[in-house]
Amino acid sequence: MSANKESNSPIGKRLRSARISKGLSQKQLGILAEIDEFSASPRINQYERDKHVPDFSTAKRLAKTLDIPVTYLYADDDDLADLILLFSSAGSSEQDQALSILKASK
Repeated sequence: MSANKESNSPIGKRLRSARISKGLSQKQLGILAEIDEFSASPRINQYERDKHVPDFSTAKRLAKTLDIPVTYLYADDDDLADLILLFSSAGSSEQDQALSILKASK
């Protein structure tokens, strides 16, 4: 699926950030996410430059490989993206506490 430049998809930016944080090359990420070895680097490059958007199944494999929630890739707000990463890495009691605080502030 081609990305429309006007859509400003957050996927490329988030994918690149997570990949670099894990110290992976584009090719390594693609191969680990079960993309054909010969097209792995070009496909990840196209995703990161917003030339193409991965389908949901591919996005899930990329997220699993990067050990991040797939929702992080789709977060269109930087603060929300940070919150998703922080929440997913927190223990269950911390998650429960954070949810309680947020629910109480409604």
